[in-house]
Amino acid sequence: MSGLFLKTIQWLGSRGGLFLFAVLVAVVGVWAFVALADELREGDLQHTDQMVNRFVHDHPGPPALQEAGRDVTSLGGVTVLALVTAAVLGFLLLSRLYGMMVLVLVATLGGVGLTLSLKHVIDRPRPALRQESVIVYTRSFPSGHTMLSATVYLTLGGMLARTTRRRLLKFYFLAMALGLTFLIGVSRVYLGAHYPSDVLAGWCGGLVWALLCWLVAQELQRRRVVEGEGETGDPHD
Repeated sequence: MSGLFLKTIQWLGSRGGLFLFAVLVAVVGVWAFVALADELREGDLQHTDQMVNRFVHDHPGPPALQEAGRDVTSLGGVTVLALVTAAVLGFLLLSRLYGMMVLVLVATLGGVGLTLSLKHVIDRPRPALRQESVIVYTRSFPSGHTMLSATVYLTLGGMLARTTRRRLLKFYFLAMALGLTFLIGVSRVYLGAHYPSDVLAGWCGGLVWALLCWLVAQELQRRRVVEGEGETGDPHD
């Protein structure tokens, strides 16, 4: 057992500091998600969640803000996420990055399956107070819009960042993914579609999945199974 542990440490160390940092963040994310689920099971979050839910329901703000909330939350819907994923897959196909394309498809579908499975297992009811325009048909914990947007946007952002060597583009991809994920989560609480703890769990779960996908992508690129940074797959480039 000790020999296996030492080999694991040596393997992680050989992958560089960024790889190790991503692993540590993923571990912390799993711990946070489990802690939230445990607090939910014990009922410790219910009072705070209901208090926030009532406040946002009683103070919706001006019509323009409500419309903006609905617009932002739609970016985490299944239709929009499917279109975004299809657009990225098309980009990878045209760039002849076939290995990365398969990896993105598997990562996205895997994230969807994980989200739906967690919602089914935990089985938390939706908030009682929400805007009339909000339509819900799944359970509440974790927030599907939040976790799926984190899963899809962060996974795609991380994968796209692996296709270029330019640091500015890497930062742009990841910043856009993080910004969209944050706004979508906030909109779910604002509209009353989810409790704050649902959104926190969605952020944690989506971040962990995206990090795991990024780690797998980096390792597969190291082994030349998928295309490396800056490769287009086009023999004329």
